[in-house]
Amino acid sequence: MNQIDDRRDHRNIAKELDLYGSYDEIGQGLVCYHPNGAVIRYEMERFSQKAHLLNGYQWVYSPHIGISDLWRVSGHLDFFRENMYDPFEAGNEEYCLKPMNCPFHIMIFNKKQRSYNELPLRYAEFGQVYRYEYSGALHGLKRLRSFVQDDAHIICGKDQIDGELARVLKFCIYVLGAFGMKKFKAYIASRPEKKAIGSDEDWRMAEGALKKAVSNAGIEYDIDEGGGAFYGPKIDLKIADYAGNEWQCSTIQFDFNLPGRFDMKYRGADGEFHRPYMIHRALFGSFERFIASLLEFYNGSLPFWLSPVQICVICVNDKQEEYCRLIVRKLRAAEVRAEFSGRGESLSSKIRNAELRKVPLILIVGEKEAAYGSVSVRCRSDRSFNGSHKFEEVLGYINSELGKGSPEMIFEG
Repeated sequence: MNQIDDRRDHRNIAKELDLYGSYDEIGQGLVCYHPNGAVIRYEMERFSQKAHLLNGYQWVYSPHIGISDLWRVSGHLDFFRENMYDPFEAGNEEYCLKPMNCPFHIMIFNKKQRSYNELPLRYAEFGQVYRYEYSGALHGLKRLRSFVQDDAHIICGKDQIDGELARVLKFCIYVLGAFGMKKFKAYIASRPEKKAIGSDEDWRMAEGALKKAVSNAGIEYDIDEGGGAFYGPKIDLKIADYAGNEWQCSTIQFDFNLPGRFDMKYRGADGEFHRPYMIHRALFGSFERFIASLLEFYNGSLPFWLSPVQICVICVNDKQEEYCRLIVRKLRAAEVRAEFSGRGESLSSKIRNAELRKVPLILIVGEKEAAYGSVSVRCRSDRSFNGSHKFEEVLGYINSELGKGSPEMIFEG
């Protein structure tokens, strides 16, 4: 029997790299990002937001709370109540912490009369949500009581459903691949046995559309019986962790219920009002769970563009300190996360410390390097680049690595 190596558990890796913390004084299932962890999330946000804007999404922001009536109309208080925090009163109104972002995006759509010429509308947001998970279910960054979804809602006409589902699935696969996560398993989550709204016919139509999208993408899938949301079925892309357990990341949910509950409508080419359909989707799923998956996948040795500290500059002795600090200033001016490892430790200790912190590039400067404007390189991911290089050559390598964190336009329009 193979023994599981718990050193690959994201909780252990995160502790070693000082990425986040849980605090009894704050509460269970609530985490604070430490500076190193915040850098990873910042890079994810930067990549994701730019990718969305390049590929036809409009960015929105919504509040963390909404009046209880909003959640009664949406059905969350009837079908999702056990996962919500208790309502609270403010003034003469009752409010709820939001468990999902969808009602807010619907309100944005409903704010004015819409035309078929505007569809599809794609609203995206990094939405902080709050869900009451039982304490026994909490698990590091993978299951929390507050987390951030890279959420989006696509509002479209019936004739646009197939095209938008195909587009969303392609976008999911592209974003996962950009972070190196190319292995996943797809599931079609069908109607829940008890907590579901809508007719059998609507559910069959929606499940059929999701199956068609996955099949057309050439992806094999299993059926997750009863695993759908209360308002519609979904596609889940799950990633296995170091121990073989699957965790949901990307999700695409078909919704034929909330548009009716909120009386969403648009004027069609025939001059009549029509009810749109809505697709809910998240590419990472949640930032927190995706970060956990990345840490385990890379065993903490993240790609250069995602690493909290990208370069550590080390001098052999104090005589090279001024040159080292000049290099750090130039790197930071080039938007590289670089730091100088100064006095107080031996050269071997400085190098070992940088390696333990998973710094991808170590630049060592001795008397010879300082005299010739070069550095001695130790590269974690490409040993062929090790050795003495002019600083300009190192900048070229850095730029190529940073380019891997630049999203692409994969759709027109």
